[in-house]
Amino acid sequence: MKPLIIGIAGGSGSGKTTVTNKIIESLDQEKIAVIQHDSYYRDISHFDGADPSTINFDHPDSLETSLLIDHIRKFKKGETIEQPIYNFTTHSRMPGCRVISPRDFLIIEGILLYAEKKLRDLMDIKIYVDTDDDERLIRRLRRDIIERGRSLDSVINQYIATVKPMHLEFVEPSKRWADVIIPKGGENRVAIDMVVSKIQSLYIAHSRET
Repeated sequence: MKPLIIGIAGGSGSGKTTVTNKIIESLDQEKIAVIQHDSYYRDISHFDGADPSTINFDHPDSLETSLLIDHIRKFKKGETIEQPIYNFTTHSRMPGCRVISPRDFLIIEGILLYAEKKLRDLMDIKIYVDTDDDERLIRRLRRDIIERGRSLDSVINQYIATVKPMHLEFVEPSKRWADVIIPKGGENRVAIDMVVSKIQSLYIAHSRET
């Protein structure tokens, strides 16, 4: 049976990972694989020696989406894929890769999933996590400072220079392509339960077709 491809998009800090984890908890975890679009960031060497502080990491061009598209197509054919491993502290791809074997479900998570038509056309269901801007900024501050070793000033400067403008230009408009919009992120248990029910019904219909 061909896998069911589920996209989960939304702004930085919207709670995409929380929603992903709650969906996984409600399904058979052994049947699910997860890919983060963030893993496909281009290596810092791609930017010809530019200082990381000057690079717009929130623009679609900063991601090697063509490789992700190729990987999803292979996954749909039942092939194993090798996801890059990206280091957010050094802005570089690590040696080696993460091997992802074929499963019944593939969840793809990222802020810019729906900005590329070829990518969103590969998905069976597209979810957008919609969360208040202030809450997203607070979550991003915590994540980048604690998990990624950034300074408070660098996170705020990046947010003002690229994160917010790119959100308004690419991320926010992309929610028109979503099949389901989840307000309030991972705290919206009712919406998540409805999404899980829809995924389960799609899976049953999908299995009958194949």
